[in-house]
Amino acid sequence: MLQLVLFNVTNGLIIGAFYVLMALGVAMILNLSNVINFAHGNFLALGGYFAFTLLPYFGFWGALIAAPLIVAALGIIIERLFVRRVYNRDPVYSLLLTFGFSFIIQDVCRYIWGASGLPLTVPASLSQGLSRDLFFITGYRVFMMAVVLIAIVGLFAFLRYTRTGVRIRAGTLDLDTVAALGINVRLLRSLNFAVGIYLAGLAGVLASGQIGLNPNMGDDLLLPAFIAIIVGGVGSLTGTLLGGLLIGVASALTTVFFPSASEAVIYVIMALVLLVRPRGLFGEEGLLT
Repeated sequence: MLQLVLFNVTNGLIIGAFYVLMALGVAMILNLSNVINFAHGNFLALGGYFAFTLLPYFGFWGALIAAPLIVAALGIIIERLFVRRVYNRDPVYSLLLTFGFSFIIQDVCRYIWGASGLPLTVPASLSQGLSRDLFFITGYRVFMMAVVLIAIVGLFAFLRYTRTGVRIRAGTLDLDTVAALGINVRLLRSLNFAVGIYLAGLAGVLASGQIGLNPNMGDDLLLPAFIAIIVGGVGSLTGTLLGGLLIGVASALTTVFFPSASEAVIYVIMALVLLVRPRGLFGEEGLLT
């Protein structure tokens, strides 16, 4: 029984880590630009497919580095050509725009790489279990958690200690004042959008090595990412981080005792949090922490 619980907790942490990367990217774009990026999960899929394409030429490590950067560059192009046109409109416009892009990207993936699932080969050195008893904790899973941890620490350090990061945080509080101080808000939004999309691309590469590739792979992670933002509190990256881990582990533990409720528990947690604290666990309106 203990081994079964450890197995599901491990799975929960892995899935929670994907939720966190997805939710942090969605939250950054939402907090600064008030854009509901419904295509975020499809950018995740693109990260995995780009890594799959680059793998024969650059190996796994090169693909891990290059694929998220390519996805981020594509995100900048889409932001500059399309998304920035709806910044000053009702958020429903951005939702509809990115919802359309989600179908476009999904169909492009099907056309180029096919509708069938594809494997992303990881180094053999990472495929082995750590021990006979903990066979489900492979080197790749440990590696994934380490990369996610580094990415999260790097993101928070970027927001706290760099000039651009401080401007993003200030823009979340009062973008008009930031613009009045002479800061290029258009460039700031583009960079912020790129960072959010980069996190989706990184999650896509990591997830592909664990669960394989398919055009819909981001769809299963997108809605829980939004729920993680709501549970943690809109405007709080710290809350988003904890919200993603909370729903990931809770869903995994529920699988042990009530498998049929493993998905429903996510919505139960959201409902309970909103009843007790409507702004989420750490949410404060307009605050990015």
